[in-house]
Amino acid sequence: MAKQNRKEGDPVIVKKYANRRLYNTSSSSYITLDDLAGMVRDNVEFQVLDAKSGEDITHSILTQIIMDEEANGEQMLPVSFLRQLISMYGNSMQAMMPSYLEASMTNFRENQSKIREAFEKGISNSPIAKIHETNMAMVRAAAEAFIPGASGSGAGSSARPASRSESAETSGSEIDALKEQMAAMQKKLDELGK
Repeated sequence: MAKQNRKEGDPVIVKKYANRRLYNTSSSSYITLDDLAGMVRDNVEFQVLDAKSGEDITHSILTQIIMDEEANGEQMLPVSFLRQLISMYGNSMQAMMPSYLEASMTNFRENQSKIREAFEKGISNSPIAKIHETNMAMVRAAAEAFIPGASGSGAGSSARPASRSESAETSGSEIDALKEQMAAMQKKLDELGK
């Protein structure tokens, strides 16, 4: 079994045959470019070798995956970027481009992780969102407390007092909840300020 011969951390070896078939030596199975794209998304390191010559053709296979993705899905690479990239071939700056693009993508990925973490934790946990939530609850409580009183000051019906009483109970409990939330927010803000 090839899987047992592969050391931890070594890339999966994929062989490309003349008939354009790709063979994953780790799983002992034929795979597709879509499978390789999935391996990239899953952060599985692999190396594609020409089965006959042993030449490393990983670069051209990855480029082919990008071309297929661009042709079949939503296009991610803007035309202006592609033009600029093509213009760099043969340019005196060509040698610097790979390291520049790699550093740019690494920076993007790191920031993407931070943004994703923030969303996974939930924006509702952020102090700004908590302040917004509390402000909205205060506006709702104030509206419920003041609007029924203002509308009931005229010649009201017998149903008005019961409605006002229910509203007062609701407003009272909401105000208590708001006080608790504001105290918790003040504590968080004090901790953030330290």
